[in-house]
Amino acid sequence: MKRVLIVDDAAFMRLTLKTMLEKHGFEVVGEGEDGATGIVKYKELKPDIVTMDITMPEISGIEALRAIMEMDPGAKVVMVSAMGQKPLVTEAIESGAKGFIVKPFKEERVINTLNGILGL
Repeated sequence: MKRVLIVDDAAFMRLTLKTMLEKHGFEVVGEGEDGATGIVKYKELKPDIVTMDITMPEISGIEALRAIMEMDPGAKVVMVSAMGQKPLVTEAIESGAKGFIVKPFKEERVINTLNGILGL
């Protein structure tokens, strides 16, 4: 019930999230370095929840979010964004994101957000 897919173009951010989540009982089932990979991995792994960076090369997090929501309207995707991206966060929520986490983030905020969305 706590299977996570992490999608972020920054390797250090994926590692940071993975370490943080595993420490709190989440199973990181996959990682993607861009939106296109995130879409493919979502289809393949069917995670319970996804953390999705908003700004990535090729396919943005919002475009990937829309593709995932089309495939699975019940998908639980949490957007991860840098401060000052409020218009993008609003667009992401309108596109189906269940929540968002602002970078730099605090561990407690990430865990509480994901657990809240999963209903834990």
